Amino acid sequence: MGLTPRPLEAGAGAAQNDLKEEMTVKNILMISGTKANFERYAKWPKEDLRANVEFMHAFNQELKDAGVFVSAEGLAFPDQAKIVRAGSDGQPITDEVFPESKEFLAGYWIIDVESPEQAYKIAARASAAPGPGGIRGSMPIEVRQVMSSAPKELL
Repeated sequence: MGLTPRPLEAGAGAAQNDLKEEMTVKNILMISGTKANFERYAKWPKEDLRANVEFMHAFNQELKDAGVFVSAEGLAFPDQAKIVRAGSDGQPITDEVFPESKEFLAGYWIIDVESPEQAYKIAARASAAPGPGGIRGSMPIEVRQVMSSAPKELL
């Protein structure tokens, strides 16, 4: 992928961690898909599924090696999701995810990078995960900054 490891400053301590956090911005890279996408993915041949998973594991390791990895998770299929609301007594009321929902979150990465452009390059790499027959993919990846607090204009 060509990610360049972020240089680490000599020494350790809270001040340096604070400096690093000021110079970088967390972004979430989200993979979404439709019910039809999920159904097609579930029908891929085992060797294609294996190649896709191996790509994702290698990709995560590249992010770790480059020092930008924060976390990554794949999510269960949408038919296992529940919508939860608080009832009048504060207890959870659950409902199935609405079938008319057009897209579902499939998984995500949280990365800590120095610029939006770096996040976009990483997202493009994730987008190219192999699909059926090993053909390079082009799945859409939504990139959004992770906010550690409310925007200043709202405070």
